[in-house]
Amino acid sequence: MIAGVSSGVGKTTIAAGLMRLLSTRAGLSVGAAKVGPDYIDPGFHRLATGHPSRNLDAFLTGAAALPRIAARAGAGHDVLVIEGVMGLFDGALLEGAPPTSTAAVAKALQAPVVLVADAGRTSTSIAAMVKGYLDYDPAVAVVGVIVNNVASPSHAVAVREALSAAGIDVFGVVPRDNRLRISSRHLGLVPVVERPAEIAERLDEVAAVLANSLDLAALLDRARRAPKVTVAIPELPEAVVRARIGVVGGAAFSFVYPDNLEALEAAGAEVVNLDPLSGAPFPDGLDGLYLPGGFPEVFAADIAAHAAWRAKLKSLVGGGAPTWAECGGLLLLASSLDGAPMTGVIPARAVMTERLTLGYAEARVVHTSPIAAAGTRLHGHEFHYSVLEPPGNGLALRTRNGTDQGGYLSPTLFASYLHLHLGAAPEIARRFVRASEGFRRLRARSR
Repeated sequence: MIAGVSSGVGKTTIAAGLMRLLSTRAGLSVGAAKVGPDYIDPGFHRLATGHPSRNLDAFLTGAAALPRIAARAGAGHDVLVIEGVMGLFDGALLEGAPPTSTAAVAKALQAPVVLVADAGRTSTSIAAMVKGYLDYDPAVAVVGVIVNNVASPSHAVAVREALSAAGIDVFGVVPRDNRLRISSRHLGLVPVVERPAEIAERLDEVAAVLANSLDLAALLDRARRAPKVTVAIPELPEAVVRARIGVVGGAAFSFVYPDNLEALEAAGAEVVNLDPLSGAPFPDGLDGLYLPGGFPEVFAADIAAHAAWRAKLKSLVGGGAPTWAECGGLLLLASSLDGAPMTGVIPARAVMTERLTLGYAEARVVHTSPIAAAGTRLHGHEFHYSVLEPPGNGLALRTRNGTDQGGYLSPTLFASYLHLHLGAAPEIARRFVRASEGFRRLRARSR
């Protein structure tokens, strides 16, 4: 587990760089995972390792599912590298939520934790700070530290000596280097899908810096000595295709958990990739639609320019095809996004604001939909700067800011800002595929 003493210490850069280093120069097969609900960092992991990265989030899936999801992330690989979230002990702010911190996940997996600490504004005092993290919760196996943003060789010596004197193992001292900076914008780092070649080159540069800064042998030795945890991983069944489900993706809609796609396929879905920016015609013969989140606001003008594609999607949804839309997918169904025309499936317009909505949400389904019946409780998260006018009333929401309502639900539609993880909820996938199969049969009878 690569954890940070706080956000902004270089945790993602070092975790992804380490994955790249192990995959390329060390010649290992590397599994990857991310603590929390984030979509963007796992994209860096996938580019670094060549394998999907999975999310470990006790609120979204329940704590009992964490070892199983981690085991799937590590299955068939030489080493599993997990990137933490925020500071080591920071977690959910929603009342009644299970512990969601990096520390809580590390304890659930019995994973050794390597802290990343920024020495940019400190020297020997860093030892006192790191010692506090080691002592705060003895059940968390903090085994050492990687010191980032070191200004000079003399600074590195002072930091190493202070940490060693405190009995803290140092797995690396990383210099201050502009090559370790990765582009970001309003919701964090720029997704890999938008600039894959540029980010791959940057990851290779980060790996080159880390090759001269980290003690790989010591890190791998600690990983090998981690406690053995035996987990049963259910084999995903070879499902007979029951429905063709279009999944919108590409640069504008890249926020999708691999567990969600696997759950749909295990339930009998043939996943058909759709991209409104590709120029490819909208395919015929789809039985359902899954519209994940992403950054449609960045590509609103380009989406608007593909009028025929938008019209086809609107016709399919309007014709009764079961549709599940999350956040960015919700915006695609709106009449407009900051004035740019979208599909107009739902009677609302989307507007970008200066206010970030971020956090976990517990939702009660008010109206029966293709993924859940009325009264069902769902656990998800929201992460957006946009608002929908009007917001809809398909879900009754409880967030850290109180209670609210939102979303557009009907027997054939589930569209809201809520992101869901199906790692421990295959029943959602089964219900959605059954609904899509029903639409296929109804359409066949009407011909």
